[in-house]
Amino acid sequence: MLNKQYYVYFLTNWSNKVLYVGVTNDLKRRVYEHRNGLVDGFTRRYHVHKLVYYEMCEEIEGAILREKQIKAGSRQKKVDLIKRVNPTWEDLRSQL
Repeated sequence: MLNKQYYVYFLTNWSNKVLYVGVTNDLKRRVYEHRNGLVDGFTRRYHVHKLVYYEMCEEIEGAILREKQIKAGSRQKKVDLIKRVNPTWEDLRSQL
């Protein structure tokens, strides 16, 4: 059986002021949807299109738990997590 991968990811806006945390099973597609305004709601309203962090999980349950853990943390904890792997807050879309 093929193993699926799930992703917990952070998007931000051009000024890195707004953070969005999400979960998906297809990160490339999901980032495309956000960037092109295909996702109604928060990310379209606040122009949150830049992928600055992601991590993989093998189980959807683990990805959802990780998302909840991250969301429950302070903004500073989220910033520290991003800076650990992406200190310059570059758009990681090209890595996909």
